[in-house]
Amino acid sequence: MTLTNRSNSSKKVVLSYTQPKPAPLSGVVAMAGHGEALLLLLLVSSSYCASSAADALRRAGPHTGGLCEQLLLPLGYPCTEHTVETTDGFLLSLQHIPHGQKKVADSTGPPVFLQHGLFQGGDTWFINSAEQSLGYILADSGFDVWIGNVRGTRWSKGHSTFSDHDKLFWDWSWQELAEYDLLAMLGYVYTVTQSKILYVGHSQGTIMGLAAFTVPEIAKMISSAALLCPISYLDHVSASFVLRAVGMHLDQMLLTMGIHQLNFRSDMGVQIVDSLCDDERVDCSNLLSSITGENCCFNASRIDYYLEYEPHPSSTKNLHHLFQMIRKGTFAKYDYGLLGNLRCYGQLRPPTFDLSSIPESLPIWMGYGGRDELADITDVQRTIRELRSTPELVYIGGYGHIDFVMSVKAKDDVYVDLIRFLKENGWPSSSSY
Repeated sequence: MTLTNRSNSSKKVVLSYTQPKPAPLSGVVAMAGHGEALLLLLLVSSSYCASSAADALRRAGPHTGGLCEQLLLPLGYPCTEHTVETTDGFLLSLQHIPHGQKKVADSTGPPVFLQHGLFQGGDTWFINSAEQSLGYILADSGFDVWIGNVRGTRWSKGHSTFSDHDKLFWDWSWQELAEYDLLAMLGYVYTVTQSKILYVGHSQGTIMGLAAFTVPEIAKMISSAALLCPISYLDHVSASFVLRAVGMHLDQMLLTMGIHQLNFRSDMGVQIVDSLCDDERVDCSNLLSSITGENCCFNASRIDYYLEYEPHPSSTKNLHHLFQMIRKGTFAKYDYGLLGNLRCYGQLRPPTFDLSSIPESLPIWMGYGGRDELADITDVQRTIRELRSTPELVYIGGYGHIDFVMSVKAKDDVYVDLIRFLKENGWPSSSSY
């Protein structure tokens, strides 16, 4: 096991939020009956006070156009939009950046696939400057960059049959993201490039990856995997906002009330956030820290810009699956209850994802931080123990969950070593880059 331990002096960063106009409800209340929606409004209004966290979510919707048009093309990066259909009918958006601003060789480097985390989209890899964002850095380093966007995000709102206002559109968790979305997106890249793929995931993108790599059909397409804030177990989560939501059974309450889309840009989503905020248990004046743990190097001055793109919607069922993991300490498929599990899986308990079934030959790199309250060190170490391979590790004591994708220092602290790993485990030996 190779372990790089980098100390990082860190100070508390308190984000200052501004308050734009709320976005449309986008179907959140439409999933509930009028009486149930009223009940939830009464519940959240009982503890409502205008917090800066809620104000931060009251923003006008982001700009029109695709991710390429909005972020990459204006900076001179080549970028094309692609659409992939999953076997269960979801239409997913992929972006392809074949090289950086200046192509320095005739040949293209190996394909690298970037998978975002929960409540994020492919924009997360480009939301800082070109010198600080991993997506730009990889393209400028000669990689053939592909960006994944899972179902339900702003970039992947299509379905062959359902509208995003339909209940069935939101009937999925990260299990389907791993088994359907990743299979479709990686399969497309694999077919187009005729090459094995370098996989990079952050947070939920690592849950998806680790689950998917247990499937031989998916694992055979991957040459190596770099996991930022790797998650397979969540029973040591310590984030105050998350623990309060788990303790209140927010996930089960929303499902019971028929609310299947979780959209924090909607009025309902904003009020849900406010219902979880109070001075005694959750200090939402620093909402990011209460959700992820403190982040040392997040550029707070850009928060207004970040909020033009994030957070993206997800499904309530996805939240429920993640909360099941926190409550039960398992890395398993969605738990439908005894009878539901019998119907779905043919057994009383949901099957677990066996990390030891990930091929030992698959090179894995992991980066994790000492201040991360979602990808806790204890849970990361459990994941490492269950793998058959010996991953390379970069541990940064002062880093939090968001620092690994948005730190202004991540290029030097994290990405230099990550790129070294990718080049050693998937770069063609004949490349002139």
